[in-house]
This record gives sequence, C-alpha cells and structure tokens, in this order.
Amino acid sequence: MNFYPFDDIETISPRPLLFITGDQAHSKEFSEDAYKRAAEPKELLLVKGAGHVDLYDRVNLIPFDKLVTFFTDHLK
Repeated sequence: MNFYPFDDIETISPRPLLFITGDQAHSKEFSEDAYKRAAEPKELLLVKGAGHVDLYDRVNLIPFDKLVTFFTDHLK
C-alpha cells in the first residue's frame, strides 16, 4: 500500500504549521515539500549545521526560541 502523508496536507489547514529541519538533513526535501503543499499560516526553519537526528537531542541546535515565539503567536 502506498501512502504519502503530504498528499492531503491542505486538509489540516488553516492550522499553524512549523517545519524545522537541518540544512544538512537527508530528510530536508520532505520538509520543503510539505511546506510548499501546506496552506498558511506556515513557516519553514532550516537549522544551520544540523543533520536529520541532530535536532532530537543536541540541545544547542534545537531552536527553542523559535518554538516559543511560533506557538505563542499561533496558539491563543
């Protein structure tokens, strides 16, 4: 069975979407594709020097400030 999770991404609109990926992540293209398909409000953040798994536990690379501002702005 083939399933591409972003085929119907517009169905979750207009919920805010924040895509965070490392600029060196092998999976970056999936975040970029999902971002292109998603409706507003949306934002894509590329973390410089981060690979795919770096944003799991390398706390110095995790953009906590962006998470706080995005969710503060959009979840009221």
